Amino acid sequence: MTKVLKHADIFTGTEEIKDGYIRFSEKIEDVGPMAQFVARGEDTEVVDLEGKLIVPGFIDVHSHGGYSFDAMDGNADQIDEMVTDMIHEGITSYFATTMTQSHENIAKAMVGIKEAAKRNRVIQGIHLEGPFISPVFKGAQPEKYIQSPDVELFDHWNKLSGHLVRLVTFAPEHETSAKFEDYCLQNGIVPSIGHSNALREQLKHSKASHVTHLYNAQREFKHRQPGVTGHALLEDNIYCEMIADGFHVVPDMIKLAYEIKGPERIELVTDSMRAKGMPEGVSELGGQKVIVKDRQARLETGNLAGSVLQFQEAFRNIIAYTGCGIKEAVLMSSVNQSREFGLTTKGTLEIGKDADLNILTGELKLIETYSYGTCYKN
Repeated sequence: MTKVLKHADIFTGTEEIKDGYIRFSEKIEDVGPMAQFVARGEDTEVVDLEGKLIVPGFIDVHSHGGYSFDAMDGNADQIDEMVTDMIHEGITSYFATTMTQSHENIAKAMVGIKEAAKRNRVIQGIHLEGPFISPVFKGAQPEKYIQSPDVELFDHWNKLSGHLVRLVTFAPEHETSAKFEDYCLQNGIVPSIGHSNALREQLKHSKASHVTHLYNAQREFKHRQPGVTGHALLEDNIYCEMIADGFHVVPDMIKLAYEIKGPERIELVTDSMRAKGMPEGVSELGGQKVIVKDRQARLETGNLAGSVLQFQEAFRNIIAYTGCGIKEAVLMSSVNQSREFGLTTKGTLEIGKDADLNILTGELKLIETYSYGTCYKN
């Protein structure tokens, strides 16, 4: 079945098409201005979207869970259901994200995610967050399971996942980190600085090209020591994750990062946990009690424990916080992720790519999401 959406303003990720159309089945077959539109006999459904916007489907490379489930549960059926629910917030590509836990629990998660990915193509990879981090900036990661980077152990987990690991958060200040980074680069895995107490001087020798949730759980930016945050802002090659919920990072600091890095090196993430999409109250993360109140998820110690942020909110927030345009927000929500991780059929609305797209009102309210050409109404 071929569908046509017409008379919409389309942000393809490379250009803006005013009063445009897009034709697709499972893949995008055509996209352009209405002045070039020619009806075809195989067009089985044509929808007028005057006053609406079309943007690429969102790509979330850092999210632990939502809708009562967590990737660490290792249950393929539940992960599949969770990811399908995420489509309704505009996510069409997802990296199932783990956390610092026992070796056995991480192994179980690797297998469960692999099985879920066989039935749900939205799962494009795994983000292993921990256990190779620093206890100084553990955040909501259980300290008793933290350890130095171990190539053999990581390779074991990667094989269990069917080589789905695409991103790993680690602390480069460990003595074993150089060997660990080499393994990552040899296996197509992006090494990301996170939960790290590293000094700028140490990071200058690191091969990491990504920073996990900029500002959060890392050595801070100070006038005598740039730390992880300063390093991320100073190095042009580094992609920076940003949790744009207004709680993890206040809007002024988000704007500061945007002004320094520009829209080409920031990637919106939710870092959401199982309480996303659920009523406020008591939840759980990595065996730890989490209290969700006022749209924030916190441990009993007060530490933020991931978020309950939905991606369409992050998209609206980054525009409100930085004053950027929709074109720039699309870079941060889709294009940058597809480029960094080699998701060649994702990220932009171009002929031959997967029909992953979001329909928004002029006020940026998400109406519908198409994943591989299948419609999910919001």
